[in-house]
Amino acid sequence: MEVLRVENLCKVYGKGETRVEALKNVSFSMEKGEFAAVVGESGSGKSTLLHCIGGLEQPSSGHVYLDGRDLFALRENQRTIFRRQNIGFIFQSFQLVEELTVEQNIVFPLLLDGRKPDEARVEELLWILGLMERRHHLPSQLSGGQQQRVAIGRALIAKPMLVLADEPTGNLDSKNSQDVVELLHRASRHYRQTVLMITHNVHLTDAVDRVLQVSDGELRDWGGMQE
Repeated sequence: MEVLRVENLCKVYGKGETRVEALKNVSFSMEKGEFAAVVGESGSGKSTLLHCIGGLEQPSSGHVYLDGRDLFALRENQRTIFRRQNIGFIFQSFQLVEELTVEQNIVFPLLLDGRKPDEARVEELLWILGLMERRHHLPSQLSGGQQQRVAIGRALIAKPMLVLADEPTGNLDSKNSQDVVELLHRASRHYRQTVLMITHNVHLTDAVDRVLQVSDGELRDWGGMQE
């Protein structure tokens, strides 16, 4: 089942001599449960692509369809609600609420929508993420790897159609980086979660189903990297 479809996505910054084409007619789609990585050098356009797909940035032209709905055909307030309910974000800088515990940070997106957390799902996520013994700790009491695990839990708790991970291992050492990618891989399999990860580290693409490369704003699909 197709979850994400990107059609002829373009993003232009500036005018005249300062004009930059960050994205040039990018098109691809993703199926439910697929784990894909977008690789590319700094400034290649991969983060711009992620921000447009997530509705955080308006493209100059083109379309992003999530479960058949055109993200940018929605009014801004509608898009904000739709994004919060259907897209999970994982950022390089974690972006946890420092005053909230591990468990409170994970369920925070549900509370924003006035929804009651499913206690069984919370317990399962804490167990899968290896955070059962840290559930009442504050972010300041966690390692970088543990904080990123909390961010993954927060992205998964609302059962979003799509998880977008923007350089999720950028602030982690190699061991924690591998652990984070393995957790994302497990989420795609266990929950049939569709995951799109941005990374500059090609060594982290062994676990993904598919690799996309962005270079000078253009996308190339390298297909599956596993047997």
